[in-house]
Amino acid sequence: QVQLVESGGGLVQAGGSLRLSCAASGRTFSTYFGGWLRQAPGKEREFVAAISWSGSLTRYADSVKGRFTISIDNAKNTVYLQMNSLKPEDTAVYYCAAARRTALPSKGADFGSWGQGTQVTVSS
Repeated sequence: QVQLVESGGGLVQAGGSLRLSCAASGRTFSTYFGGWLRQAPGKEREFVAAISWSGSLTRYADSVKGRFTISIDNAKNTVYLQMNSLKPEDTAVYYCAAARRTALPSKGADFGSWGQGTQVTVSS
């Protein structure tokens, strides 16, 4: 199992930016895909983005395409989520996740390891 710790959440005005970080430890992270999901109050957890260990493959939810960028630093075993042009509807708890599979994840059920979450609040 891999352990994940998120950081970087906070309060930002609409149109602003935040960068989330996810540090992985434990099992060799190179066998996993990394990803981010989020859960807003009263809503189900939703997929945001995923990335392969090499960084060559990425996938985004339609709601964040063109605004969010997922990246990975292999040397640091860290996955990042750069969030630009933030909107109030991006407000949620953001979770880092890892998936040990053969295909790029596209939904929450694809992931087997989760971080504790970090709150992102976007004010209008």
